[in-house]
Amino acid sequence: MANGSWQRLPAVPVAPSGGYTTVWTGRQVLLFGRRQTKAGDVKRVSVAAAYDPSANSWRRLYPPQQPDPYVGVSSVWTGTEMLIFGPGLAYNPRTNVWRELPKVRNGFPRGIVVWTGREAIGWGGGCCCDYGSNGTAYNSTTGTYRNLPRSPLAGSQGPVGAWTGRELIIFVGNLDCFAKPWPARLARAAAYNPATNTWRRIARMPAPGGTGVWDGRELLVIGGGSNGRSALSYSPTKNHWRQLSPLPSSRVGAAIVWTGKQLLLWGGSKKTSNTSLVAPAIPSHGLAYDPRADRWSTLPQAPLAGRNGATAVWTGREMIVWGGSRPNKPYGTGDEVLANGATFTPAAP
Repeated sequence: MANGSWQRLPAVPVAPSGGYTTVWTGRQVLLFGRRQTKAGDVKRVSVAAAYDPSANSWRRLYPPQQPDPYVGVSSVWTGTEMLIFGPGLAYNPRTNVWRELPKVRNGFPRGIVVWTGREAIGWGGGCCCDYGSNGTAYNSTTGTYRNLPRSPLAGSQGPVGAWTGRELIIFVGNLDCFAKPWPARLARAAAYNPATNTWRRIARMPAPGGTGVWDGRELLVIGGGSNGRSALSYSPTKNHWRQLSPLPSSRVGAAIVWTGKQLLLWGGSKKTSNTSLVAPAIPSHGLAYDPRADRWSTLPQAPLAGRNGATAVWTGREMIVWGGSRPNKPYGTGDEVLANGATFTPAAP
């Protein structure tokens, strides 16, 4: 078992229901989401809060209200602002000022959204069988958008990928929403370089699905494959995949962070024969992966019920996990978010 300790977070002053997003600023967690005005009402209002680990306290934020409804929400941290796509808002925690982002035609793609140091880049997303394969970049300094060149990729509602420091690498599944293979001419993996404004095809992922995190050299993709236990590593410089030791148990939809030395994982659930559903969430212990030993170990039991779709951030000292959806149902079904969280401090980060 990996050594470390958990501490439950205090109650959040405002809790979103349905979609929400979080970022780590280097000092605090910023949370933004939507909440029903009353039980059973389809109308929703924007809610936000900030958590300060040093004070172990939340404070309520007051975002401007947007026309209801909008679909989906995602965010990035620029170093000074939280950019929130969906409602089209930006929040500066130093000045406690909100501003509206310029409007973008057809919306900002939110299948995967990254911050490059100069721009926010969004690619893919969509709903149901309307999978996106387009990309857009937003420059927060100039307040302008630009369309990415057409990608060679098949469309994807939930692509796996990361920003490497030079490129946005993206991996998509092999099947469309009708479980039919995408045409062979469409790539299942590609990398976009904003410096040259070009795409290049790269090696496809051996096992589809999973959750990805960048470790500084490689993309680690955890919890994919037919059983939800695969662990893979992709090197952009070698354009090569390698198999890692499989997870001890299926962990679909787990929250993961990279500490600088190890991968920490919490939450997730077992994969079923119906890939659109998940079984009851597994016990509330997490896992740690040591890449030097290629070995998984179990984290101590968390003071939270297991769930799907939790978010996680690494502060440099501890992992903060928050939210997620109730067991038995995948996140994003409209069920009430589990509005609680905890911190895990490893004995050796």
